[in-house]
Amino acid sequence: MTQIGVCRFQSCLLQSNLPILSSYSFLTIVPITGVPLNRASAGLESIIAKSLRRAPADESALLAWPVACGSAVADRTRAAGFSDGVLRVEVADKGWQRELTALAPRYVAAINRYSAASVRRIEFVVKP
Repeated sequence: MTQIGVCRFQSCLLQSNLPILSSYSFLTIVPITGVPLNRASAGLESIIAKSLRRAPADESALLAWPVACGSAVADRTRAAGFSDGVLRVEVADKGWQRELTALAPRYVAAINRYSAASVRRIEFVVKP
């Protein structure tokens, strides 16, 4: 079996009446004979994108963060706010801040694939 990380989806996905997204941990997809797994993941990505675009614009970028960054990063960070095209993400320390800042352009592109609101940049701030 192959596990695809779904990351901690919040209210907009849970309210979408999609039973496949009601879990907070991992979704296990068992390949059906003759159906490539990459087609299944493309379908799942489409469902996630549609659900996130239905969220209120001011929440959409916040909800897209764990999807864009993946579960390993999402477990150690928190999307804290979104204003004027800037997503503010809290990180544990300066090391995380430095590493994630280097990856920010990738995260911005990924978030903008999913979010109803356009993210221009991500500001990583060390938690107080």
